[in-house]
Amino acid sequence: MLYDFHSHTILSDGELTAPELISRAYSNGYTAIAITDHAGLGSLPRIIHEIAADCAVARKQWNILAIPGVELTHIPPAAINEAARQAKELGAWLVVVHGETLVEPVPKGTNQAALSSPHVDILAHPGLLSIEEARSASQQGIFLEISSRSGHSLTNGHVYKMAKHMGAKLLLNSDTHREADLLTESFAQAVARGAGLSDEEVKKTLLVNPHELIDKLSLNKAR
Repeated sequence: MLYDFHSHTILSDGELTAPELISRAYSNGYTAIAITDHAGLGSLPRIIHEIAADCAVARKQWNILAIPGVELTHIPPAAINEAARQAKELGAWLVVVHGETLVEPVPKGTNQAALSSPHVDILAHPGLLSIEEARSASQQGIFLEISSRSGHSLTNGHVYKMAKHMGAKLLLNSDTHREADLLTESFAQAVARGAGLSDEEVKKTLLVNPHELIDKLSLNKAR
């Protein structure tokens, strides 16, 4: 059972269309995949509309939960809450914020702005996450990402340490941009163990927490 809440298509910087990516994820044994293309305030309506349409078709035709989402990327911190709110209103089930990874010039303050928004679900590759930010994630029920993507994965061990200390919840995502990036069960477990997680924590991150997030998204959709 594979759950992956962070992926990209040709709508941003990925190599595949949404149907192609979902089809390949389904063939890979995925239970759920979220399509979360990079977006800013100006591109939200177009991207979410297209993703939502493709995900709806995929859910009907294949036995996979295809989740329409978005990754708010390099947005000024002061605009993150409004962008996340608009994304949900436009039909995104899931809002990911592109965190302060070490390998990109993400505006400082992005992590905390994301973790202060009630409309954000996941903070992706948060880099050198502070203890205060981990506390905010725990208090707000926002998931922190362990990433299998090269570069972004450099701080997985640190993110795990901060999350464990403050009781924040983790997810492991691929940040897929091409077919070869998709997870397998063995690789997902290896990435989690490489970040320092125990066997029980691996199970919680790969299976228990995804179910909790899906339940949360279902409840929000029903409102």
